[in-house]
Amino acid sequence: MPSIYSQILKAKAENRKLLAILLDPDKIVLEQMDAIISKINQSPATHIFVGGSLVENNNMDGLILRMKQNCPLPLVLFPGNPSQISSLADGILFLSLISGRNPDYLIEHQVNAVPFLKQTNLEIISTGYILIESGTETAVERVSKTKPLSRNNATYILQTAQAGEMLGNKLIYLEAGSGAKQAVPLETIRLVAKNIRIPLLVGGGIMDSREIQKAYDAGADLVVIGTAFEKDINFFKS
Repeated sequence: MPSIYSQILKAKAENRKLLAILLDPDKIVLEQMDAIISKINQSPATHIFVGGSLVENNNMDGLILRMKQNCPLPLVLFPGNPSQISSLADGILFLSLISGRNPDYLIEHQVNAVPFLKQTNLEIISTGYILIESGTETAVERVSKTKPLSRNNATYILQTAQAGEMLGNKLIYLEAGSGAKQAVPLETIRLVAKNIRIPLLVGGGIMDSREIQKAYDAGADLVVIGTAFEKDINFFKS
């Protein structure tokens, strides 16, 4: 079975766009999982991401198990801290919040995650995570106690992405944040996509299929949809 990362690289080489649905365990009721899974299986999604900034309930393993039993898509953890690691998933975005300067989210949480990760068979995909100003304070900003990068300074966002690539990150994730009022600017996506070689993920504030396509056209290799699907599981049908 090819690795998750090798499949992402192959899709990028073939200019085949990918789509991840992000499920936040704090916002999912397990009794509604059958309906959610049915909608995901009918959608164009290629990956499932699971995680959130906090995750205060104990739904993580139950959610993942239900998804694995009923959905064939790769399931990748998108953790806010080491407590969100589950050995039941297929892989993990090993995130470093390179847009911020809080050492906990740059390296401390990653160090603390090592003992958990060593006990799993998760595919670990190092990811440079860049939070971009979106018109409102997002959960990522509140929890990480970091400021997003200015949406008007595309050059500095690019430099941050390039630094992440030089540090050895396998992916760059441009994030406007959950519930963002404004998505990542298309010109920023375009600039970063043209000037890094590794795959580019984009998420936050994307509310309809037209905006997904615009992000693809600007150079995103994988688009992440979270809040829009949470609010309307018929999102892809509409």
